[in-house]
Amino acid sequence: MLIHGQCHCANISFTLDWTPEPSEIPARACTCSFCTKHGGVWTSCPTGSLRVRVREPSLVSKYAFGTKTADFHVCAKCGITPVVTCRIEGRLYAVVNVNTFEGVDPLLLRRASATLDGETEEVRLARRKRNWIADVATEEAAPSDAR
Repeated sequence: MLIHGQCHCANISFTLDWTPEPSEIPARACTCSFCTKHGGVWTSCPTGSLRVRVREPSLVSKYAFGTKTADFHVCAKCGITPVVTCRIEGRLYAVVNVNTFEGVDPLLLRRASATLDGETEEVRLARRKRNWIADVATEEAAPSDAR
């Protein structure tokens, strides 16, 4: 299943190839203060692939807090965070915000709360390596493509 998503202004967009076809999509509402305040509800498909495209890289802010092991990609133009990435042992991993999906049946989403407080950095990175999307590619538009 190809899932398309983007921030509100479409500066940051993605295509998630969810393989195999999902019968449901887990949607984890993180209870940390950043995700709570930004409405972050995250999902990942460890067997899928993610392609992220940024039209105007100068309008993307990367925000890291806590253990500073993940970058929240925030569109500076519209304020939406569609993607979070983490580099582990040289490999890029990611989760995407289900609230940025385009045209996905909401009945597919299995929403649940997720509290990650108290995780050590080692446990956190091991969980991400196991559960996050491991096939991630990013593309930034050339300056003339940004228009």
